[in-house]
Amino acid sequence: MPQLNPNPWFMIFLFTWTFFLLLMPGKIMSYMFNNHPTTKSTQKPKLNPWNWPWP
Repeated sequence: MPQLNPNPWFMIFLFTWTFFLLLMPGKIMSYMFNNHPTTKSTQKPKLNPWNWPWP
């Protein structure tokens, strides 16, 4: 049963997790995102009632 032999599969497993844990976060965090968060105003907007055209 070749799947029980850990020789090639364990190294593939280690290299894959090393890639995901060490190299990928740097690549993902280097992207520039367009939607930077802005601070929300603390003042409440003045609400005007809607005047309907019918009585």
